[in-house]
Amino acid sequence: MAKRTDAVLNISTSVQLATSMPSGFQPAQTPDPAAPVTYFPYFDRTYLAVAASLNGGNVLATFVHMLVQWMMDLGLEVEESTVYSRMIQAAAQQRDTCLTITPTVLGERHLPDQLASVTRISSSDLTLGHVTRALCRGIVQNLHSMLPFQQLKEWGVERVIGSGSALSRNEVLKQEVQRAFPFPVSFGQDVDAAVGAALVMLQKNLNQRES
Repeated sequence: MAKRTDAVLNISTSVQLATSMPSGFQPAQTPDPAAPVTYFPYFDRTYLAVAASLNGGNVLATFVHMLVQWMMDLGLEVEESTVYSRMIQAAAQQRDTCLTITPTVLGERHLPDQLASVTRISSSDLTLGHVTRALCRGIVQNLHSMLPFQQLKEWGVERVIGSGSALSRNEVLKQEVQRAFPFPVSFGQDVDAAVGAALVMLQKNLNQRES
């Protein structure tokens, strides 16, 4: 986070959305295990709000593995990398869908018994493009249900920084992030944790010199 008004969205194997809480915020002394947002001590006596979903790139990987297994059962062999690229291409051409996928195949920390589901199925929404678009949208919407953009806005967030391997190579996920979180969204910057640690140390050194 370059500024306190930034939120960071990481989509790799799992998903995390984090932002710094306004100055003076104090979380409840006893955390609620059913709450989707957790608060951690952060710099300068502030707190970091984190919504962490168990379902991210691993859901897409599960879907790819399922397709590959189906094709093997039909006597066909296709590389998983080929399936992944083809399904993202199909979803990119399918700009919208009425199909709804709740992708929580692994449950969530606050809802451990929740399973995945598919609803609003019609014969016109069964193409690879429709299903992949709905799956990507479901991953982002699941996170949005845990920490909505309206809440981020109330906390003063003005920009979302996107990171993570699953997000960086999936244009459809990027589109769905921009749809769900109508802030300026920045992709493709240096957002590795090591970069953040280096920035913190540089800022501390600057503060020590100024004092």
